[in-house]
Amino acid sequence: MSQVWGVFGSFSTFSRLTSAANDDWVDRMSHIYSSVVLVLFAIVVTTGQLVGDPIHCWCPAQFTGAYVAYTKWICWISNTYYIPMSDTIPVNINEREDRQLTYYQWVPLILLFQALLFKAPNLLWRILHGTSGVNLDKLCELAEKTQYGSPDDRKKTIEHIAYFMDRWLDSNRIYHCNFVVKTRQKFAKICCCFCGKREGTYLSGLYLTIKVLYLVNIIGQFFMLNSFLSTDFGIYGFQVMQHFNEYGAFKESPLFPRVTLCDFSIRQMTNLQRFTVQCVLPINLFNEKIFIFLWFWFVFVAVLASANMISWLYYMIYRRNNAAYVKKYLKLSATPLINNDKKQYRNFADNYLRNDGVFVLRVIGKNSTDLVLTDLVKQLWKIFKEKPTS
Repeated sequence: MSQVWGVFGSFSTFSRLTSAANDDWVDRMSHIYSSVVLVLFAIVVTTGQLVGDPIHCWCPAQFTGAYVAYTKWICWISNTYYIPMSDTIPVNINEREDRQLTYYQWVPLILLFQALLFKAPNLLWRILHGTSGVNLDKLCELAEKTQYGSPDDRKKTIEHIAYFMDRWLDSNRIYHCNFVVKTRQKFAKICCCFCGKREGTYLSGLYLTIKVLYLVNIIGQFFMLNSFLSTDFGIYGFQVMQHFNEYGAFKESPLFPRVTLCDFSIRQMTNLQRFTVQCVLPINLFNEKIFIFLWFWFVFVAVLASANMISWLYYMIYRRNNAAYVKKYLKLSATPLINNDKKQYRNFADNYLRNDGVFVLRVIGKNSTDLVLTDLVKQLWKIFKEKPTS
């Protein structure tokens, strides 16, 4: 419970909101940059609605000032509908209602909700990854700080990180084997998401699940906007590009019309008068450009999230990647690998570090430098070699 309150209490500053560097830059494209873009757009649209006049209506000549003000606000809150100038206005009221634009009053709220959805996987990661027993935030922070300290301080910090990781790895190790444990270990080798801490797959499996959530979120954004805008938002960008190629400029989209129609009734004693007025929606100038940008941004983030998830899935499932990964940094550290060591570095990767240990090294490497990671792997190798069971 304290971890949950710690996460939500961290919203007090923007630096806390962006979270510690315990993921990779593709994740931050979603939970930081996408969220910030959506919040900024929500502020722009809200400012346009509150500060300026979001709608102007051309009223009949007999309307006084009070009638004009009433017309403007009743048309703003009760939805307008779009009929092209070349088309005849339908006589049937139901046909007009079917063409109503129901989104423009709610754009700021939907943008803020989208920002929350982009942030949600990161919030879940920050709440759950601490239950693995390792403070990944602190490890990444210490590793980053070693780049700016003195050689002695750097060496001590690397040793402290390695010592802490060794204690963490030992605390999550299985010391009693039976049929159930062996079965779980076999499943862990097949699927890193299946088992937990004792199998050394909890942290890596959780991170892979978060990766899936990032991808599900960005794909779900298109379906949500399809429903919100009552259109096929998935092809909206292609329609914009097609119009741009045909006309050499952005053509007004029927999805975001600037000139619309509004029906309303005024009750006068027993008489009910119905009026149809023509209105201008200046706010749709912003909405159109915002959603054009969001379409291209979402496609870009979706491609990155897909490629990134596939690469992490390959790293975690294909076990030889772990051995190759640590071997690379052992070679960079000039650690001699004799014939006997060739089996030991696989034992080092697969049985000592395991998936979670190698995952922590990958995250540290993505948020510091190869030099820091080389020294850390070398220190962990030294600890491993000194163990009597190695």
